[in-house]
Amino acid sequence: MGPDEQAIREVHETWIEAVNAGNLARLLSLMADDVVLLNPGRAPFGRDGFPDGFSAAHQRFQLNCISELQEVTVVGDIAYTLSRDALTITPHAGGHTTQFAGDRLTVYRQQPDGRWLLARDAHTLTPTAG
Repeated sequence: MGPDEQAIREVHETWIEAVNAGNLARLLSLMADDVVLLNPGRAPFGRDGFPDGFSAAHQRFQLNCISELQEVTVVGDIAYTLSRDALTITPHAGGHTTQFAGDRLTVYRQQPDGRWLLARDAHTLTPTAG
C-alpha cells in the first residue's frame, strides 16, 4: 500500500470517528471548500449546508456509524473510495433505534500541502428491516 492510499484510509477512519463523536469542527476540517454531498431524497448541498443538519441530528440522536472500506483508488491528486456503511440512530430521549445500511462513494482531492480532503460524497443509506 502506497503512502497516498494509507493517507486516504486514515482520513476515512478519522471521518467515521468524528461522525460518531459529533465532532463537527473535525468533519469540516476534512472537507474541501467546494465539497458536494449527495444524500437520498435531498438536493445536493455543500459545506454551508452541512453544519445545521449534522448538529441537529446529534442533538436528537446518538449516532453510531461503521464503515468498511472495500476499495481505494488513487489517480494523481484525485482518489475515490467505495465503502459499505451501517448507521444506527438512537434517540437521546429514548425510543426506537433505527438502523440504516448502504454503500458510499467518496471522492478525495489532494491539496497543495499534501492533505487529502473530501470533495464529493454520495451514499445509499436506507432503513434496514427489523
